[in-house]
Amino acid sequence: MSDTGAAATLSPLKRALVAIETLQARLDEIERARTEPIAVVGVGCRLPGGANSPDEFWARLRDGVDLVSEVPADRWDVDAYHDPEQSTPGTMSSRDGGFLDQVDRFDPGFFGLSLGEAASMDPQQRLLLEVAWESLEHAGQVPAKLAGTHTDVYVGISTWDYSLLLGGAPIRGLSGTAFSIAANRLSYVFDLHGASLAVDTACSSSLVAVHLACQSLRAGTARLALAGGVNVMLWPETTAAFSQVGMLSPDGRSRTFDASANGYVRGEGAGMVVLKRLSDARADGDRVLAVIRGSAVNQDGHSNGLTAPNSVAQEAVLRAALADARVAPHRVDYVEAHGTGTTLGDPIEVRALAAALGPGRDPEHPLILGSVKTNTGHLEAAAGITGLIKVALGLHHGEIPPHLHLRELNPHVEWSELPLKVATTRTAWPSPAGQRIAGVSSFGFGGTNAHIVLGDVPALVGEAPADPAPVDQRPLRLLTVSGRDEAALRDQARRYADRLAAPPTPTLAGLCHTTNARRTHFAHRAAVPVADLAAARAALTALAAGGTPDGLHRGSVGVGTRRRLAFVFPGQGGQHVDMGRELYRTDPVFRRTIDRCAELFDVHHPWRLRDVMYPAQGGVRYPIDETEYAQPTLFAIQCALAEMWRSWGVRPDAVMGHSLGEYAAAWVAGVFSLETGVRLIVERGRLTRTLPPTGMMAACSASAEDVTALLDGYAGQVAVAAVNGPEHTVISGEKTAVQAVLERLEEEFVLTRPLRVSYASHSPLLEPILDEFEKAVTGQEFGEPRIPFMSTYRATMLRSGVCHDPAYWRQQLREPVRFLDATRALAAEGYDTFLEMGPKDTLIEMGKRCLPRGTGRWLRSLDPETGNWQTLLDSAASLHTHGVDLDWDAFEGTAHPPVDLPTYPFQRRRCWLDPEQIRAHRLTTEDQR
Repeated sequence: MSDTGAAATLSPLKRALVAIETLQARLDEIERARTEPIAVVGVGCRLPGGANSPDEFWARLRDGVDLVSEVPADRWDVDAYHDPEQSTPGTMSSRDGGFLDQVDRFDPGFFGLSLGEAASMDPQQRLLLEVAWESLEHAGQVPAKLAGTHTDVYVGISTWDYSLLLGGAPIRGLSGTAFSIAANRLSYVFDLHGASLAVDTACSSSLVAVHLACQSLRAGTARLALAGGVNVMLWPETTAAFSQVGMLSPDGRSRTFDASANGYVRGEGAGMVVLKRLSDARADGDRVLAVIRGSAVNQDGHSNGLTAPNSVAQEAVLRAALADARVAPHRVDYVEAHGTGTTLGDPIEVRALAAALGPGRDPEHPLILGSVKTNTGHLEAAAGITGLIKVALGLHHGEIPPHLHLRELNPHVEWSELPLKVATTRTAWPSPAGQRIAGVSSFGFGGTNAHIVLGDVPALVGEAPADPAPVDQRPLRLLTVSGRDEAALRDQARRYADRLAAPPTPTLAGLCHTTNARRTHFAHRAAVPVADLAAARAALTALAAGGTPDGLHRGSVGVGTRRRLAFVFPGQGGQHVDMGRELYRTDPVFRRTIDRCAELFDVHHPWRLRDVMYPAQGGVRYPIDETEYAQPTLFAIQCALAEMWRSWGVRPDAVMGHSLGEYAAAWVAGVFSLETGVRLIVERGRLTRTLPPTGMMAACSASAEDVTALLDGYAGQVAVAAVNGPEHTVISGEKTAVQAVLERLEEEFVLTRPLRVSYASHSPLLEPILDEFEKAVTGQEFGEPRIPFMSTYRATMLRSGVCHDPAYWRQQLREPVRFLDATRALAAEGYDTFLEMGPKDTLIEMGKRCLPRGTGRWLRSLDPETGNWQTLLDSAASLHTHGVDLDWDAFEGTAHPPVDLPTYPFQRRRCWLDPEQIRAHRLTTEDQR
């Protein structure tokens, strides 16, 4: 009975209770979504002092490095603008700031921009593009996979120095300098279809951006969001104006909480975080650095001054964020303070923190305070995101970095009476409640306040560790590296090699999963199978030096390159005991297909297929070269190899089979089911075993025409069985007649070689069984090929209805294999890559001789002289480096959190409008007016 029917039998009261329970469950689900933690899965940053990655930033924070320096000569003439007298008009009392290196340099081609357009763009937009890309790489998110998705972008930005530097003239319709475009350009370049907002609330802009991103994620309008901020100082008059009103520290340091605090020092940079709901991050196998548990934004309102801090509003935003996070105030361990370092602002903020977070706190575990502004300066619109990144990294590493420049506590704060202390040394993160909790504050000078509550990643309850997946049993892994050009490829290889030389070292599986499944594959590619990290580092080091070490595959994939791939299936002759045994042991798709074939074959034979293929040590060894065993085992291994390649996203554009191989090709093309294929192979084998053992086949190094000329007088006894190349012909028939023909050929100095078969295939000797075989085919279920199917009997693509005709399969068994013509026909239709599905390279050398030298790429799946995985990964590497795409998630199998690897090595160049260009632009603009 359905649930609806069952409910109808209940009394009205019970139906009401059921309805209430249903509604409550829905409300609970809504509440869980509204309060779900937001995972920080990736970080990108460009910060003062060369802190150009999360690792570099954390190292400088951990070591207590002061990242402030004197104004660089390429910004402005600090001597001309500096005056220690604050009252001097047009000057600044400080010589210092937190500056980035080379803000004039950018990689325009990487983002599809011309040099001219890039030069006319505000460097803030350029920084955001690079940092957004780096944050996605750090998160293990391939940007192309986000294209077309409802991914949100929120950017804090509040300065327009580049526009002022250009004289206020509009650049390219304002798209180079407009705040809105700072966010919109990210959405445009990455093809993101979610909300795209620029946020300007001054110093709190980037933290407000994070708050908006969290709200969107919890509401379910986006599955992923980019949030961050940017600030670049180019126009000296801006700094001079801040100095004139007493906001800046004359000695160029932010001395937050110190008695000597006398203002802040300006800083610049960009930061971006990649955010997901925690449940989504876990489902996607992402590494989670920290979680955002709650957030709040408010406004001072009508206070004692537009730009004056408001203690009541600050306390209110703290309480609101805690309520949103469902966190008790006393559980907060650490707060990253706004902390600009002013005698007025610091005491107000400290008292608000004590009032909101002090109640219920254990005196032995005071609230710890710090401010990243003592390291970097005040990054204004990017200040909040810089503080959030600091806290996220601290949660991830389990440490609180030292707060700088504190010699004597601010006397205007009652420190002895408040449950607070400042972290002046590197501190292991205390967590008496069993979980680290932190807050980040950011206050705009116009009164917009923001606070974010973060925590370390909550443990999963009741989940046992997963068993190691079969894919991790691979003895080798495939390592890939790429770049948009040769220089970037080598730079990336060098970066990766350097990373592997430094602790902590990743696992080989984690390294390769990150490079393969969690990074973009650019046009210039290299790939190498490796057994361990030492081999990986050696290959990368050689590649970085311009070399191509043994085993490394390289290639360049042109724009719009579309390789046309054919799976080719050999006939009888390449079979051997233990073919694919290593794959059977380590690859689940291969094993599953072999097992299914065995189930189907074993009901027809007194022996078991797997015993033939993989005999136990000391067990019976079957004569696998005999047709009875050879044909089923070949069909099984061909199907298993094809299925494994297809599971990795390597799907053929066409298939072609040589003799027996045409059955596996037909199965891959969708002509018939595996069950039908097995029945046909069984019947084919049964009937051929009824033939007298008087047949023979031999290969001859001569053309089909020359061989045919020698067959006169042997009609009905010997025939051409296969034309495998211009000078490679196979004959088949009665043994005595075949031997006589071979003697004649040897007299003409033609090389010949008998083949390992137990009957004379494709010869007149098959005539007695053809009627019965055709009858066996009749009644089987066939479909039309779902992909092009090249027939080696007809040397054409099979058209509609042909595969259904039993007469086709009759003639396919009897008539010669036209491998030469079929291969040339495939090449003529544009197929340029041929992957053999067999236990050895039976067709590869033949195929190469069918085509002009250098035409086509022929690859093997297995080689009895080489380990199974070595052969497979060599071919996968060759496919990848020449433009055949793999499904890397499927190829890697087990999901690994992304390994911390260096991000893309942008090939930067100067993108700047020089003074002459700016003057020319101004004149042109004035003329237009």
